Amino acid sequence: MTEFNKQKHIDYFVANLRMLPTAYTETETNRMTLAYFCLSSLELLGALDTSISDQNKKDWIDWIYAQQIKPDSKGLNREHCGFRGSPYSGRVFDAHADETEYRPYDSSHIASTYTALLNLLLLGDDLSRVDRDGIIGTIKSLQQPDGSIAPTKGSLEQDARFLYCACAVSFILNDWRGLDIDLSVEYAKRLQTYEHTFGQSPNNEAHGGSTFCGVGALTLMGKQDAVLNKEKLIRWCLNQQTTGFAGRPNKEADACYCFWIGASLEMLGAFDLVNHENCRDFLLACQTKIGGFGKTPGSHPDVMHSYMGIAALSLLGQPGINKLNVAINVAQSVVERKE
Repeated sequence: MTEFNKQKHIDYFVANLRMLPTAYTETETNRMTLAYFCLSSLELLGALDTSISDQNKKDWIDWIYAQQIKPDSKGLNREHCGFRGSPYSGRVFDAHADETEYRPYDSSHIASTYTALLNLLLLGDDLSRVDRDGIIGTIKSLQQPDGSIAPTKGSLEQDARFLYCACAVSFILNDWRGLDIDLSVEYAKRLQTYEHTFGQSPNNEAHGGSTFCGVGALTLMGKQDAVLNKEKLIRWCLNQQTTGFAGRPNKEADACYCFWIGASLEMLGAFDLVNHENCRDFLLACQTKIGGFGKTPGSHPDVMHSYMGIAALSLLGQPGINKLNVAINVAQSVVERKE
């Protein structure tokens, strides 16, 4: 399939917003992020307002707010504020709660908070019900002495993904009180490998997704000068292109890395060095007959790779796709509405 089939992609994302296939059952706790892939794609395709009714938007905004964890009167939730990824905890639905009763293991997740805020903006919400102070206080408690960020309080997972999410949340809220910027920059420096790109954690191998998170975090903080060797970082990124981009050396090209690495190059001012024709041909070959994108040509589609395919084609200037703000990873129109 060599032509960009815009309408099939619109139909694919609308169908997944209404009912996810059975295979997504195991990703129940990540429904907020799955919704983001669909909503953000529709915005890039210029179809969000025409494909989604005002009533759906209102209902979905309330669903998102029902996943918000606010401080409780006893202060037990003060390190757990933000958004959970779905109503997996079984709480009573309440989109207008003044506080959230503390329950063990019912916590926000920094990645879900990031995608929840973007979803609200995509749906036209003004964030007036967001507990900003609660979120900022939680980010402060999630930052570790080495500058890394945990996704939830007490988690041992601390890596580039969550540093990026914390920076993105701070950017969206226009409030950086929760992050120690100097400590965050030092951690980002330690993420850089001998190949002069970014690993998931210090001393890990270089990786395309981690590179986006590292470059994106530094860009959002206005600290891109902390990239230790920009020229060699750009060279590493460019070396991952065959037709599309692979996430690591000696791996096959994958649609999602056309975005992760392509967006990194865009932030570094070097996307013009990409072989646009090869990348576009690879992405178009990843389209499926039912709409959406697989990770490779012939693969079944999923909402993550489908969003990344649309986002990468936006970088390539594909007609019919709106401009992307690569650092925050959402349509530029959404960033402009926020401002």
